Amino acid sequence: MVSGHPVTPFDFHGYRVVVAGASRGIGRSIALAFAGAGAAVSVCARGEAALEQTRQAIAACGVTAHARSCDLADPKAIDTYVAEAAGALGGIDVLVNNASGYGFSDDDEAWIAGFNVDLMAAVRASRAALSHLEASPAGCILHTSSIAAFRPRAGGAPYAAVKAALSQYTTSQALALAVQRIRVNAIAPGSIAFADGLWEHRRLEQPELYQATLAKIPFGRFGKPEEIAHAALFLASPWAGWITGQTLVVDGGQMLNG
Repeated sequence: MVSGHPVTPFDFHGYRVVVAGASRGIGRSIALAFAGAGAAVSVCARGEAALEQTRQAIAACGVTAHARSCDLADPKAIDTYVAEAAGALGGIDVLVNNASGYGFSDDDEAWIAGFNVDLMAAVRASRAALSHLEASPAGCILHTSSIAAFRPRAGGAPYAAVKAALSQYTTSQALALAVQRIRVNAIAPGSIAFADGLWEHRRLEQPELYQATLAKIPFGRFGKPEEIAHAALFLASPWAGWITGQTLVVDGGQMLNG
C-alpha cells in the first residue's frame, strides 16, 4: 500500500504529471497515486501548509516532487506555476485540472468563483501546458467535473452549470487536440467524503442533507478520494489510449437514483 492506495497495476515511471488543486481530497489522492506509480509530480493549491505536506508525501514515494502556492483564479499565477512545474519536472505528460470554487449560492460571487476556478483555470492551465503536452508522446489532460453536471439542481446552480460547461469543454478540447495526439477526458465524481471536506462538514452541519444523500447511493457509502484517483490513472495510461472526449462517472451508482 502507498498512502492508502493498493499497489497499482499502472506504471508511470518516466511520466511528468501536474495536478492543479492538489493539497487535499481528490487532488491530493490523484497526485499520490501517480507518484506511487512512479511519476514525477508537481502540485499547486492556495494553502501552503497542506501543500507542503502533500509535496513531502509525494517525495516519500521516491520520485521528483514539486509544489508551488498558486491562486487558480489568477491567470498570471497559472502561467507562472505551469512554467515552473514544467521546468522542475523536465516537461509535462499529464495535466490534471482539479480545482473548484464551490459555487453553491445563487449570487454573483459564487457564479464568478465557479467560472474562474472550475472552468477558466482548466482552460488557462491547458493553454499554458500545451507546448509541453505537444512535445510528449503521451500527452493527456484530465478535468474533474461532477455528477452535478448531468442533473438539474434546485440549490447549487452555479456549481452544476460550470461543471456542465467543463464537461462540454472536454469534448471540444478533445476534438481540437486529437490531431496532436493529446487525449482529453474528464471524471465526474459522485459524493466523495474525506477529512475536512465538503461532505464531512455537511455531516456535522447539515445531517439531514448528509443522510438523504447517503440514502441515494446504492453502495451505501460515500466515495473515497482514491477511487477517483484510480480512474485518473486508468484514463492517463496507455490502456485508455483510444479514449478521448469522455466524461467518466465514478459515483457508486448514485446517479441511478436521480
